[in-house]
Amino acid sequence: MRSIARRRFLQAALGAASALPFYGLSQRSARANGGERARRLIVFYFPDGVAGRSQNGEPSLWEARPAGGDVTLSELLMPLGDLRRECVFLNGLTMGGTDEGSHPGGAKKLLTAVDGGNGESIDQYLARTVGRDAPYRHLYLGAGATQNNASGDKFISYASAGVTVAPDDDPLRAFRRMFTGAVTPPPAMMPTPDAGTVTPPSTVDDEADRLALETALGDLNDLRGRLGTSERVKLDAHLEALREVSARLVRPPAAMVTDAGVMMAADAGMRAPNPSCAMPAMRFEAPTGAGLNAPENFPAVLRAQVDTTVLAMACGLTRVGVIQSSQHTSELIMSRFRDTDMYDARFDMRSHQASHYGARQDRSNRLFTDFVKQVRWWVSQFAYLLQSLRAMPEGDGTMLDHSVVLLCSEVSDGNTHTHSDMPFVLAGRAGGCITPGRVLERRGARHGQMLAAIARSMGADVAGWGDAGNGVLPGLLS
Repeated sequence: MRSIARRRFLQAALGAASALPFYGLSQRSARANGGERARRLIVFYFPDGVAGRSQNGEPSLWEARPAGGDVTLSELLMPLGDLRRECVFLNGLTMGGTDEGSHPGGAKKLLTAVDGGNGESIDQYLARTVGRDAPYRHLYLGAGATQNNASGDKFISYASAGVTVAPDDDPLRAFRRMFTGAVTPPPAMMPTPDAGTVTPPSTVDDEADRLALETALGDLNDLRGRLGTSERVKLDAHLEALREVSARLVRPPAAMVTDAGVMMAADAGMRAPNPSCAMPAMRFEAPTGAGLNAPENFPAVLRAQVDTTVLAMACGLTRVGVIQSSQHTSELIMSRFRDTDMYDARFDMRSHQASHYGARQDRSNRLFTDFVKQVRWWVSQFAYLLQSLRAMPEGDGTMLDHSVVLLCSEVSDGNTHTHSDMPFVLAGRAGGCITPGRVLERRGARHGQMLAAIARSMGADVAGWGDAGNGVLPGLLS
């Protein structure tokens, strides 16, 4: 029965993809006019800022520019490609002058918009208000975020004034908590890992699942041959993203379901709140335990946490999620990321180390060129999150259409640690509340107004957020 349910899930997802490119702007405009709200918020954090305006006055390598109804991506944002049409690029926002030049000060203000972190962060507020009826009110996953016994100011989620919450850095533990055991705890309770609830998987007909998947893809390929050029390009974009996500939804053989890095699905008796969710398993490439914080495993751990977040959202388990990549002043050795342009087996280049590239954007300076590569890599991981959401059909569109997704870091320029001209990007249509594919210039506006707009898009009745106090960011909400 489980094989059949999962097979139907994959076929339905692939089949729906054929219709996705043809909804067009009229469908999305109808959603906006219908007053729908964002169904979920996902925050994607990366450490140590970007190559912004230099001390020498050289222009930011981060900020996108409007281009006659389209967006011109900057050097650092290029990995977003056509996803630029799913984003609002927010230029010029400030977090205020308090603790200017400080990584910890920036992390404290990032989601609270309150100096010193003396307030609740927007994710925690939304989890206990509009997200209170979800089985898991709040999902906070990390990759290397708690490494080296990290102190509380390394975390960006504040349950109350001055009180941070630590993310779960272990993909295996996080997946088991979400998809095995008591999947529907009382809303007031936060779930905790319980190894005793894990049920070993039974034999699954993997060959039948593979054939079903190939059949569905074959049908879409037949459809592709009957489309015109423009429609074919749209379909190809969706298929590429969907294949990558679907590849991670194939249950591994029982022999591979171990603590060495492969997730197991819930037993048939464990039900998600959404009855249409087939509870698929995920194949993770990174180990747990001693290898969890090995820098060479970081990309796989982060990818696994993104996959778990998207799947949990698709199954209706939560509406609010935060993905924290490493921590501010990060010692993450990004030159150990194989199959990237950062990889160098002869030299250990750390995130925070590279961010201090100096007063000039000097292309002969390895610190600067490596920092550029690092930031582009973070943007590519954000792009993967967006692709995963866009590949999942939902309602009259995709999960991305019904989401609001925030890309952020705790400082602006990594070398100066400024808190102005912050690198914020919002993605998704928030159910019609946000019109993407544009640049919004708001020089000097407080970022708390952006957080208030996010809360409004989720249906929360807020007048403002944080020390800035008043109103939502003008022009952000449709």
